[in-house]
Amino acid sequence: MNQVSLVTGATGAIGKAITRQLAEHEAFEVVLACRHEERAKQAVAEIRRVTGNPNVRYELVDVSRYSSVEALINRWHGPLHVLINNAAASPRQRQETPKGIEVQFATNVLGYFWMIQLFSDRLKTSAPARVINVASYWAGDLDLGDLEFKKRRYNNGTAYRQSKQANRMLTVAFAARLKPYGVTVNACHPGDVNSQLSNDLGFGGQTTPDEGADTVVWLATDSVGQRETGKYFEQRRATRCRFGEDTVEVEALYEACLAYA
Repeated sequence: MNQVSLVTGATGAIGKAITRQLAEHEAFEVVLACRHEERAKQAVAEIRRVTGNPNVRYELVDVSRYSSVEALINRWHGPLHVLINNAAASPRQRQETPKGIEVQFATNVLGYFWMIQLFSDRLKTSAPARVINVASYWAGDLDLGDLEFKKRRYNNGTAYRQSKQANRMLTVAFAARLKPYGVTVNACHPGDVNSQLSNDLGFGGQTTPDEGADTVVWLATDSVGQRETGKYFEQRRATRCRFGEDTVEVEALYEACLAYA
């Protein structure tokens, strides 16, 4: 049976490289989770053409909106073996979703949280299964008392660092909850890829999208991704994550995110 994978942010620089590399594995069915249908159609056609894998399709979802993620899981049929949370945004000015949630927190943090939370039952029934959270080594500045920059002056770099710290912490939280069911959860840094996101943060990037996708796809396909859980990886190596070691803050963040559902 094919391994079914779902990748968010699949039309971005790293996301498209991840989906293409996964599709190069014949045993994989690859689902691109995208916001824009035309870009999704173009990406699917391109990946099918270059890989020869016909089992590539897309689903439309805006991970910054709980209702959109909920609609996706409600129409999902069949198993899910690999969930890759990759979608991210970093607007230069503070913005809010229609529900009034700061956009970067909603996309980069709650988007990951909701995707894992709502797909948990599907992952459990598909086990062995795995979740890979695309995080970053550029992480820090988490303020549990001001997750949406309502008190602090908004800076997209600070908000991004907070979101990537949160990704690494939530990896630990979900790993503990899903381990008994045969579902692993790991995080990784993809490298400094020149993308819309990095440009919005004021950076370029010297890592190619394919190099950026490497550790992500390795965790999705190699046996290490099913053996290890609750870990943070850089360049295919497990690296200590001090954020995930603070169990009190990890649980406090988990509970804070839970309140948004």
